Amino acid sequence: MSTSPSRRGRAFLQFAAIAVGFLLPPQVSLARNAGDQIAVIVDQAKLIKLPERVATLVVGNPLIADVTLQAGGMMVVTGKGYGSTNFIALDREGTVLVDRVIQVEGPSENLVTVYRGVERESYSCTPVCQRRITLGDGSSYFSTTLEQAGTLSSQATGNATAAAANTSSSAPKN
Repeated sequence: MSTSPSRRGRAFLQFAAIAVGFLLPPQVSLARNAGDQIAVIVDQAKLIKLPERVATLVVGNPLIADVTLQAGGMMVVTGKGYGSTNFIALDREGTVLVDRVIQVEGPSENLVTVYRGVERESYSCTPVCQRRITLGDGSSYFSTTLEQAGTLSSQATGNATAAAANTSSSAPKN
């Protein structure tokens, strides 16, 4: 069974169009097609442009991602935990304008993972390796690192508050 030249040409053009589509880099994230997926790294945020008429945002699982509507139709998507969820954007009448999947993945750049038996520790190496709390780390490592970060933050906040109080109390009274 032979194939006509025009039929082979059309098949080649279809194949070429599909191949070029896979090779093109992703463009700016615009919430237009329901099939588009938003990829975000856990503990990071991404800006997404939505239609101007959006009045309400609903997120499927707020433990995976958080969404916040900003002025001008901008939405901030923040990765909270690993996995997939979706968000739905509605107008004032309740009409669905956008329904998209949000995929939250772990960091991969400059991250070193150390396993001590079944316990895991994560380090951010940019360029010097420092402890980094990552979902899935061993509970002892996670708690210790979180406690140290909280103590440091409290001390910094306390010192800033004390410095502000000292400045205002030492100011000349009129």
